[in-house]
Amino acid sequence: MTAEARTAVVTGASSGIGAATARALAAAGYHVVLTARRKDRIEALAAELPHARAYALDVTDRAAVDAFAAELDRLPSVDVLVNNAGGALGAEPVATGDPADWRAMYEVNVLGVLHMTQALLPALTASGEGTVVVLSSTAGHGTYEGGGGYVAAKHGAHVIAETLRLELCGEPVRVIEVAPGMVKTDEFATTRFRGDAGKAAKVYEGVEQPLSAEDVADTVAWAITRPAHVNIDLLVVRPRAQASNTKVHRTS
Repeated sequence: MTAEARTAVVTGASSGIGAATARALAAAGYHVVLTARRKDRIEALAAELPHARAYALDVTDRAAVDAFAAELDRLPSVDVLVNNAGGALGAEPVATGDPADWRAMYEVNVLGVLHMTQALLPALTASGEGTVVVLSSTAGHGTYEGGGGYVAAKHGAHVIAETLRLELCGEPVRVIEVAPGMVKTDEFATTRFRGDAGKAAKVYEGVEQPLSAEDVADTVAWAITRPAHVNIDLLVVRPRAQASNTKVHRTS
């Protein structure tokens, strides 16, 4: 099947890495289905792209996810699922972290991936060359102070990808995990710090070139467009200035 006949579903496509990934896959010839809670944003993006459609969706709502999957049954095939929806809330230590924040992060970063993958896996398998992508994080592979809730959630996303790959061995479905490090987007850090632009800016202060959403999207699109027998199990991508979650070169 040619790329032009393939369909890719991207969650969290209203901004940041999700929107950039939708653009990259559309440029590669995929028909793209954009999902996110903010309907106006994904509709505006869909209008920019060839062969794109928008579907307002909260990945933490299983009934809504199942209804979405039923809508996709009308398509000739569903070939790619990019589990991008996620995010961080707060940077408090474990001792004082808000359980509501931890629960919200688990719901979107872990259960959201579970809901979407379970709902679309039959179609992905039926396509004969399906691909599941999990956008985790370097937080899913190493801890850091003040990140307990997010780190725990992204470890969960990593484990879903790792386990699913074992369970699907022999099936025509690849499972790819892309784990970005420091990425500067319009919303990630601002959301984490509850709208405090000053705290958000300090995350990137003195870092000459943090990753952009487009950098990560390029990596995701590259992994997806490898030949069907090639599985990029795990791809960790960081800016050159970042050696680990806790070691970052800053010029000031």
